[in-house]
Amino acid sequence: MSSRAMNQIQESNLSLNCPLWTALVTPFHANGEIDFTSLEAIARDQADAGNGILLLGSTGEGLALSFEEQLSIVEYICRLSLAVPLMVAVGGHDLPSQLKWLQTCNRLPVQAYLLGSPLYAKPGPQGQYLWFRALLDQAKYPCMLYNVPSRSGIDLDVETLAKLQHHDNCWALKEASGELEQFLRYRQACPELALYSGEDAMMPYLASAGAQGLVSVCANAWPEATRAYVELSLTAQNQGLFPLWQNAIAPLFAVANPIPVKQLMFEQQVLSSPTLRPPLTHTELSDSQALVHQDQLISQWQAQRQGQACLN
Repeated sequence: MSSRAMNQIQESNLSLNCPLWTALVTPFHANGEIDFTSLEAIARDQADAGNGILLLGSTGEGLALSFEEQLSIVEYICRLSLAVPLMVAVGGHDLPSQLKWLQTCNRLPVQAYLLGSPLYAKPGPQGQYLWFRALLDQAKYPCMLYNVPSRSGIDLDVETLAKLQHHDNCWALKEASGELEQFLRYRQACPELALYSGEDAMMPYLASAGAQGLVSVCANAWPEATRAYVELSLTAQNQGLFPLWQNAIAPLFAVANPIPVKQLMFEQQVLSSPTLRPPLTHTELSDSQALVHQDQLISQWQAQRQGQACLN
């Protein structure tokens, strides 16, 4: 990591080494406009829980927003001066546009970037290297690269990542292939990188394999409980953890993310509307009973943990 980037992190008094980053949803009013009141409320909830905030990832429907809307969200959250680090997603398929986005965000008080693989093109190792190298060169802040073959269509090549890990701005990897073997290949080839799970349900398994933390969807609905789940995973306190959280997380991915989590947040009265930007729609989810049931179980689990802490 470059000394310039490290200095800026130190000056902001914010650490990137938080165990949980929440891939924040983007709230919309029923008419499709950004709901900034709800956006502020959910960002403050994450900050109160001590979770880092990732803006405009796929969970935040970043690709469904215009450049101006994306910028308005990042600037709005920056103005809140929250006491947790902010990461901004960089993703698409048009490299000049992504370089322009980085140039714009470089002027803002954020702490990191999430660099996604180019969509649809499915480049090979050399194409991936050129893509990520250009983004890393343009970035002013530390970068977390993102392996998500379910959306990009191809895994980030292990040898390519091994070369990129030596770039001054290459800080971490979000691994969301859902394959333990792939995570282990990255871990072996890239000892200089901090590895984060991009799969909520796999956190206990990947923690035992060297994951430093989680970039989470479910933390949108359960900020404090998910923080506890991650911390327990990282300290191998797994008794009863696997079935409870795997069952809770499953309904959040019953249809395309972030449809279920936004529906649950609407049921929790955290969001004013479950509205998404087309082609996503909350009408894909015909029944929210499973979500509500699991929400109740997680609330009970968190209350029990807090009660035990008070007794101790």
